Amino acid sequence: MSFYTELLIAISLVVSGLFGVVGSYGLIKLKNTVQRLHAPTKATTLGVGGVLIASMIHFVARNGHVSVHELLISLFLFLTAPITAKFIAKAYMARNMKADQLPQSSGDYGWSVYDDPPETDANQ
Repeated sequence: MSFYTELLIAISLVVSGLFGVVGSYGLIKLKNTVQRLHAPTKATTLGVGGVLIASMIHFVARNGHVSVHELLISLFLFLTAPITAKFIAKAYMARNMKADQLPQSSGDYGWSVYDDPPETDANQ
């Protein structure tokens, strides 16, 4: 491998390590669940993504082809992190907030954790 390829891999690993440390520190130091939610979903996801990018660069430089494993892991990681964050936020809202504490919803159904399901013919 060339010096520049190794340098690019090293920079990617260092940057991803910094994101991982910042995300882990935020998870420990932030006070409530909603604040803690952002540390693992944003910073730590970028940290793991950086390691996967470094691994892809390494295997392209060494073997000459892109490893599909890292691409699939990256895709799964970047798709599941926001979904998990939404579920954690909804659980926090259901346990710790009352309906009158929330702002008005602009949607037809309001906040899903507080609204009754719409009546259908089966419910009547």
